[in-house]
Amino acid sequence: MAINHLAPEQTEQFADNIVGFARALRSAGMPVGPGAVIDAMSALQVIDIGNRADVFTTLEAIFVKRHEHALIFKQAFNLFFRASEEWKHMLDSVPLPDEAKKKPQAGSRRVQEAMSQPRMTETPQHQEQDLRLSVSDREILQKKDFAQMSAAEIAEALRAVERMRLPQAELLTRRHRPDARGLRLDLRRTLRASLRTGGDIVDIHRLGRIEKPAPIVALLDISGSMSEYTRLFLHFLHAVGDARKRVSVFLFGTRLTNVTRALRQRDPDEALANCSASVEDWAGGTRISASLHNFNKLWARRVLSQGAIVLLISDGLEREADSKLAFEMDRLHRSCRRLIWLNPLLRFGGFEAKAQGIKMMLPHVDEFRPVHNLSSIQELITTLSRPLPPHHRNLIRSAA
Repeated sequence: MAINHLAPEQTEQFADNIVGFARALRSAGMPVGPGAVIDAMSALQVIDIGNRADVFTTLEAIFVKRHEHALIFKQAFNLFFRASEEWKHMLDSVPLPDEAKKKPQAGSRRVQEAMSQPRMTETPQHQEQDLRLSVSDREILQKKDFAQMSAAEIAEALRAVERMRLPQAELLTRRHRPDARGLRLDLRRTLRASLRTGGDIVDIHRLGRIEKPAPIVALLDISGSMSEYTRLFLHFLHAVGDARKRVSVFLFGTRLTNVTRALRQRDPDEALANCSASVEDWAGGTRISASLHNFNKLWARRVLSQGAIVLLISDGLEREADSKLAFEMDRLHRSCRRLIWLNPLLRFGGFEAKAQGIKMMLPHVDEFRPVHNLSSIQELITTLSRPLPPHHRNLIRSAA
């Protein structure tokens, strides 16, 4: 049955459903504009709207513009058909496929939140009241510990983290490029320019140093005590990685895992799902010394060769604290430009470095900062935006 055969009131209701579905997709992060809605209504006039598969394929071809949006669209389509009684009546909805009954996939949380948003027909007074409440809640949320947040507060914190942007702290390289204010003479371009005038007029060309954002290397502890903090910080690194491609991320518990490639997915939920799938020891024990040894031996030369900033996120509670831990920390410190240790235990006012692992690690870091709420992450952004100090090039002893 085509739209043309519907009654006028059913056609109007059908158009409202298409507009509501497009609004839900837009709230879930997909770029859906009014032109796509018009195209969808035109396309649905030439297909059998009683066939669920045909409707799905038609709307997917119009609304999905990127590969990473296909999963979001599929989940939103299934949820919208299941929730809308009008669509069930008009389209003779068939049972959901088996994969809808399995474990929720990446992006399901975002789709459900988009579907549960209030309608646009709410009165301005209600919207203004919600705005006042959200501002008050946001102030409280900035100071609240991640481990004490409810599921709704965690979801709001994730949205706040995904909106964060890191100003690029520039790092001078050895390469040069044309720059009118540069300090180095560009002899080749100067001679070529003088040939055009026969040497009568010499236009001096200069070169300036190329500046690139300093690479960031993050080492995240995924032990049981660090699980909540690590998940939030992974969202922050994903948001930073969109603007700064020179971000390397490693997870360690009882072993070291490189999740840089998994975190480069554009969709944040899909990226975090890939990271979890690639790690076998999430929320397990902690072997900081062995993990740092593997990093220094296998990855340090690859990712720390250009004066990187290292972010070590861990509580420092090492089960095998010995002299090897201090050696590996010293080696890591000498290999990078700046080593920042982020420890959620600093949220306690009376914190003292009494654990043996913390005592061995602390002398080899440049900064020791907390990472337990949104305010601490915002302060970290300010720290990373400061001018970089000169790179120390001390020799590193070879590993034993």
